[in-house]
Amino acid sequence: MLFRRRNPDGFLERVRTYLWPRRSFSRSLRYFSKRILRLKATPHAVAAGVAAGVFASFFPLGFHFIIAFAVSWLIAGNLVAAALGTVVGNPLTFPLLWGASWETGKLVLHERLPAHGPPAHLGEMLHNLSFSQLWGPVLKPMTVGAVPLGLIFGLLFYGITRWGMATFREQRRMRLADRAGTAGREVPAE
Repeated sequence: MLFRRRNPDGFLERVRTYLWPRRSFSRSLRYFSKRILRLKATPHAVAAGVAAGVFASFFPLGFHFIIAFAVSWLIAGNLVAAALGTVVGNPLTFPLLWGASWETGKLVLHERLPAHGPPAHLGEMLHNLSFSQLWGPVLKPMTVGAVPLGLIFGLLFYGITRWGMATFREQRRMRLADRAGTAGREVPAE
């Protein structure tokens, strides 16, 4: 391979790079935004795919790609954009997303949920991974809270992505037209 490292990164270095990029977060964000803007699909399809990925990132159950692909297919979105949209949910943002989903779910289910929060034996339930025990006190409020938050942020990202796609394509079209216009003209010799 052309640009392969002599000494490949070990497992811990790959995990560290995933959690904290080598260059910077802004460079990673620019990379993902360029990947999204250069997709060959309609602005609606790309924006709908990104919105589906952002919507799926709020869910606690971990099937983000499956949820994003299903929602993207339902709203005629781009599946690659949906996969890229799930980047919003990453190990750094999951505590924020899931905490917001938990609090929103508590507000929606205010009468059916104990006021003191998750049960004291949550660690034991997580250790045993008993889905039936986790559903009522933990996963149900998070799932219920994920729907309105996912819709709000999905629509926000839809608008931003659609505007960005339209702006990017217009600038690209003008840049190509300028190149075509200057390539056809001869430069006078002095």
